[in-house]
Amino acid sequence: MANQLDLIGEMVVVLGAATLGGAITHRLRQPVLLGYLISGIVVGPAGLQWVGQSGDIQVLAEIGVALLLFALGVEFSLRDLLRMRTIALGGGSLQIFGTILLGGGLAYLTGWVESIPQALFLGAVLSLSSTAVVLKSLIERNEIQTSFGQIMLAILIVQDLSLGIMLAILPTLSYPQQTIGISIAAAILKVLLFLTVSAIVGKWSLPPIIQKIVRTGSSELFLLSLLVLCLGIANLTHTLGLGTAMGAFVAGLMISNIEYADHALDRVLPMRDVFATLFFASIGLLIDPRFLLAHAVTLLGLVTVVMLGKAAIVIAIIVGFRYSLKTAITVGFGINQIGEFSFVLAGVAKSQGLFSEDLYGLTVGTTAVTLLMAPFMLKIAPIGLRYLEQSPWFNALTVQPEPQIVGAAADLKDHIVVAGYGRVGQTLVRMLYFQGHALLVIDNNESALGSLRQQGIPYLFGDASSPLILEKAHLPQAKSMAITLPDPIATRLTIARALSLVPDLDVTVRAHINEEIESFYQLGANEVVQPEFEAALEMGAHMLLKLGTTPQAVQQTVNRYRNGRYRDILPARADYWGWTDLETMVSGLNHQWYTLSDNCSIVGQTLAQSNIRRHTGATIMAIDRQNQVLRYPTGETCLQVGDRLLVVGTRETLQGFERTVLAPMQPPQSPES
Repeated sequence: MANQLDLIGEMVVVLGAATLGGAITHRLRQPVLLGYLISGIVVGPAGLQWVGQSGDIQVLAEIGVALLLFALGVEFSLRDLLRMRTIALGGGSLQIFGTILLGGGLAYLTGWVESIPQALFLGAVLSLSSTAVVLKSLIERNEIQTSFGQIMLAILIVQDLSLGIMLAILPTLSYPQQTIGISIAAAILKVLLFLTVSAIVGKWSLPPIIQKIVRTGSSELFLLSLLVLCLGIANLTHTLGLGTAMGAFVAGLMISNIEYADHALDRVLPMRDVFATLFFASIGLLIDPRFLLAHAVTLLGLVTVVMLGKAAIVIAIIVGFRYSLKTAITVGFGINQIGEFSFVLAGVAKSQGLFSEDLYGLTVGTTAVTLLMAPFMLKIAPIGLRYLEQSPWFNALTVQPEPQIVGAAADLKDHIVVAGYGRVGQTLVRMLYFQGHALLVIDNNESALGSLRQQGIPYLFGDASSPLILEKAHLPQAKSMAITLPDPIATRLTIARALSLVPDLDVTVRAHINEEIESFYQLGANEVVQPEFEAALEMGAHMLLKLGTTPQAVQQTVNRYRNGRYRDILPARADYWGWTDLETMVSGLNHQWYTLSDNCSIVGQTLAQSNIRRHTGATIMAIDRQNQVLRYPTGETCLQVGDRLLVVGTRETLQGFERTVLAPMQPPQSPES
């Protein structure tokens, strides 16, 4: 009874501390698992000493590992892997092997590890990135559908898949040197036999069993069957010497192929989250902050080498697969952290005697620091790229063959330019094509452009935000331009650069989130379409017609919302304006703050009268007036002395703004006598 009470007490302490730590890190916009790690440090032997390193809590943590990998297997998407199989299988495999060779090799050559098995295990630990942190950051920034977002996820899927293989083969490295070869061969044979049997059972035996359990209508039986499957197969692989983690992952893969996979994941996730919290907190129990402080210089060096080295490997691979250097840099610094499943690998290495206490402590500390930095790296990558694009050496590295329009005459005119050929772009192109309009499509997905070749529709292959591509699109001769890009930063760049070339161009843009609507209008778009609002308007129009409202009244209502830029259906304006982050809205764009002096030529004029966009191609996004920020000022806004203007544009347009708009007023000419 006393032991049971001790276990309950430890769970309360660990979960309570993890809840508090997770809430604090979430409030600070950091991954919550960092809060779990810190909470484990606080209540563990190195902190308040409320929970010891050895105890029943470690057993529960092992269940957390099994459930983590089980859920990972259920979530595994073979469809997503096959859709981007070239970069996923080719690039992902090269990234893993490259990191193992470079990281492990560097550690061995510098004497940081003493043996090749240690080096290989350390390289494997470094090769994994954090799917949870990267995915969360991409979702928050609305970048899942971008080219770099898709590449990141494709590589992360391969890393997740490789984890099971690593857990089965790498522990054999701890065997005596003379038997390592036989042990690895035996492990591979065991893995192949186990996977073959699992595939057969998962294909033919498991589905009817799960179906019968589901037909009982009992959620408890369904959940219990999932737990028995997960822990039972995990125990089987442990008995076979392949480790519990691999068995749990394969059990998840078996469930992922049945029609009840989503329901299974929904039932398991709450338990996974609880036990996974215990796992990450138990890692914190093993971390000694005094040890990390004593090795702070070493830790800083490891973090620097790992993040820069891993980024360099990924950048080289992505460029090798003929993606742009800009995309490669974004991907490289997006997945250059060490992932949460590296804790699992490091724990296995420690239990096998391959990692000493010091090596394990530094590995865990390095992993925690890189996870902490991961969201910052994704956030600052566009800012860094903006400054890199201004340097001659970067432009020299990124120089590409001059783009050529495929399938069009050299004197293309009176056409509509469609930037982005995803789902929205394809639907728009079909509609305009069947109405007989001349088109020019810009996209960097070669596979998607194949249908355009068959239809004889002209296209440009490349990045729509590239000035070189836009110059080749015959924008001065175009009727209008539609931008349906999935990347918000690329969308902003495309608007700004297209209008710097043709200030009067009619531009229609797809917005992804509410905050982009006004910023796109301010950059010069004539029409901004928000798909979610348009769906709501169409549903509302249908319902009003069914309720007896006249078609004319319905159309007037819909037009009023559209003409008002959706303002009447946006969230409360005080909240909307108060939380809009200007720096986020102008990220990726060249921007500069300018202060109006009393002799500037535009002082006293409204924005409409100054007509800045026509004269310079630049756009005023905000005005800071007496510490009050006017976001997205309208044409009626009058410019005053002391106003600080947030201006966006290319380097040339900003220079033109400085020369013309900020030029002193000319003194009045005296009449000739």
